[in-house]
Amino acid sequence: MSISIAHLGPPGTYAEAAALAYCRTLASKCDSKPWLCPYPSIAQTLHAVAQGQVDLAVVPVENSIEGSVTITLDTLWQLDQLQIQQALVLPIQHALLSRASRLQAIQTVYSHPQALAQCQGWLQKCLPSVQLIPTNSTTEALQHLDTDYTAGAISSQRAALLYQLPILAAAINDYPDNCTRFWIVGQQPSSGGSHTSLAFSTPANVPGALVKPLQAFAQREINLSRIESRPTKRSLGEYLFFIDLEANASTPLVQEALSEAAAHTEILKIFGSYSVIPIDSMALIEEE
Repeated sequence: MSISIAHLGPPGTYAEAAALAYCRTLASKCDSKPWLCPYPSIAQTLHAVAQGQVDLAVVPVENSIEGSVTITLDTLWQLDQLQIQQALVLPIQHALLSRASRLQAIQTVYSHPQALAQCQGWLQKCLPSVQLIPTNSTTEALQHLDTDYTAGAISSQRAALLYQLPILAAAINDYPDNCTRFWIVGQQPSSGGSHTSLAFSTPANVPGALVKPLQAFAQREINLSRIESRPTKRSLGEYLFFIDLEANASTPLVQEALSEAAAHTEILKIFGSYSVIPIDSMALIEEE
C-alpha cells in the first residue's frame, strides 16, 4: 500500500525536498512509491495527519539561523495523537529568482518569512530599498514573477529548475552553513532512536517549577540538546517548554527521568524517539 506524505507546498519547497529525501529512505523498506501531498500551510500538513487524510507529514522544526519554527511546535502540542518518526537535516541555499534583467530593476521581493530573515544581510546590502512581502512558502512566492518583471522571489535552485525561472543571484543566505531540521510525523508510535523530543507545562508562579523537571535529566547525565519556551496562550507569563534529549526514551534511565519530571509538571507530552539523518540537497537537484 502506498504511503501518503504531506508537506508544505506548492512543489519546489524545501519541505518537499526533505519529503523526497525521506522517500529515498523508504525505498528499501516498501515496494510502492510514496505519494506526496502538498498543503498550503505547515499547520494544515499536521492536521492532515491527525485527521487521517495522510499517513505522514514532513515539517520544518528548526533553522540554524532563525531558530525554531514556532507553528510546528505549537501545533504539535495541540494534536495529542502525533508522534515523531524521524528527523532530517537539510542544507538550505537560497537564490534570488526573477525575470528582471538586472538586480537594480527589482522593486519587490517575495518569500516565506524564514527565507527573508535568513537573507536579511544580503538584502540590506544588495537591495536596500526593495519592499519585502512574506508568503506562505518559498514557491508560492514564484507566482508573482511571470506578470511582474520588477519582482523577485527568494527560493531554491531546485524551484528555479522546476518552474524554469532565471536565477539572478545564488547562495544569498547570510551564513553558508544554513540548514533546517525537519520532523517526519505520523500517528504510529515511533520505532526509537538516538534523540527524544518532549514538552511540558509547569504550575504558574511556583518557585523552581522549571528547575525540578530539568534536574531529573541533569542528575542522570542525560544531555539536553535544545530547550525552548513557548507561551501557553492562556495567560501572560505562562509557558510551555520544549526539550530535545540525546537519548532514547525506552531506556530505563530515561524512563526514570521522565517519571520524575512528570511529577513536577502539569502536563508532559513525549513526541517520540527518532534517528537524525543528514541530507545532501544538491543530490536532490541532480535527480530532477
